[in-house]
Amino acid sequence: MAETPTKPYLLRALYEWCTDNGYTPHLAVRVDDRTRVPREFVRDGEIVLNISFEATSGLKMGNEWIDFNARFSGKSHHIEVQVSNVLAIYARENGQGMAFPVEERQPDDVVPEDDALGDGAGDGVEELEQLDSESPVGAQPASQAGAPSLVVSGEAAQEGGVSAESSSDGSPDDSPGKGGRGHLKVVK
Repeated sequence: MAETPTKPYLLRALYEWCTDNGYTPHLAVRVDDRTRVPREFVRDGEIVLNISFEATSGLKMGNEWIDFNARFSGKSHHIEVQVSNVLAIYARENGQGMAFPVEERQPDDVVPEDDALGDGAGDGVEELEQLDSESPVGAQPASQAGAPSLVVSGEAAQEGGVSAESSSDGSPDDSPGKGGRGHLKVVK
């Protein structure tokens, strides 16, 4: 029998750590044809989702899928994300969390940003309005939400691994940078 990956267990543990400490857990997610999220908030194939208790209902963090209901611009939507598509989980307030290695995309996995929700097969969902600042779920591009920026470099690039982008000023990886957020480290 195949061994269960550690990623879903780490996601659940960090979610619990965030909530126990009063932080707001966010997921940075790679969007593909299996991901069900509002596409107009997808930027560069990624989206950041607030998965706090206050922003979601019916949150289920399984070993293969994370799904929940959330409101975007006042409309309720069912969100589904494959665990393999989660790029990072972190606390909004301080940036502490964990980034995960990026799995290679298959060409048929990429979905244009203007596609409809889900599989686009007439699910009856109207086009969403622009997310206002009062929405309980802060969906935003990972690049604007303080999510980790991962690059392949050095020996890791030769081995096919991923390493966190290092700062050139010699500061430690976990010290807060601009905006007061610490850098996330890739844990293997």
